[in-house]
Amino acid sequence: MYEDALDVLNKDKKLKKIISSVGECKLKTISNPFEALIEAIITQQISDSAGKSISLKFKNLFGTTYPTPIDIVNSSTNEIKSVGLSRMKAEYIFDISKLIVDKKLNFKIFKKMSDDEVISELIKIRGIGKWTAEMYLIFGLGRLDVFPLGDLGLINGIKKLYGLENPTNAEILKITNKWIPYRTIGTWYIWKGVKNFQFV
Repeated sequence: MYEDALDVLNKDKKLKKIISSVGECKLKTISNPFEALIEAIITQQISDSAGKSISLKFKNLFGTTYPTPIDIVNSSTNEIKSVGLSRMKAEYIFDISKLIVDKKLNFKIFKKMSDDEVISELIKIRGIGKWTAEMYLIFGLGRLDVFPLGDLGLINGIKKLYGLENPTNAEILKITNKWIPYRTIGTWYIWKGVKNFQFV
C-alpha cells in the first residue's frame, strides 16, 4: 500500500532496519472526522495504553457507536470527565461539539487546505495545539508528509535510533527531511519501533 513511501524511506539505512523489523505499514485513518479530532484530544500528553483505555470508556459511555456532537452537547462535562478525562479535556470536547452543532466548524473545508492551513485553522480552537492538529492531519485527513516535532515518543525514538543525546530541532529535521514526502510513514515506523522495543 505504501510502496512509494518505502522506496524513499529505505534509503535511510537506520530507518530501513526498523522497517524490516516492523514489517508492513498498517497505518489506519479514521473516516469520521469528528472522531479523529476527539481522539487526538483524548490522547494528548498521556501514554498510548492510557489513551486507548479512556477512548474505549468514552465510546462506551454513549453506546455501541461513536458519539455525535449532538450526543456530547446533550450530556455534561461531568459525564464526559467520568471516563478518566481531565476537566479541561472534557470542556474542550464539549466546546468543539457545540461549535459543530452551531455550524461554526465544518470539517469539509479542511480537505482542500494545505497542511499548514489546516493547522492554522485548528489551533484557533480552544484545546487544540499544533500536535493535536498534526494528529488530525495524519489520522483524520490521511496526509502523508506530517512530522510532529512536538511528539515526545517520536523524538525519543529518533534519539535512540540515531544515537543522539540532546539533538536540536535542526538536527532532527536534517534527518527526517530526507523522508519527504512521506514523513508520516517514517513517523509511524518510529512509533512502532519504540512500542515494540526494536531499537532500545
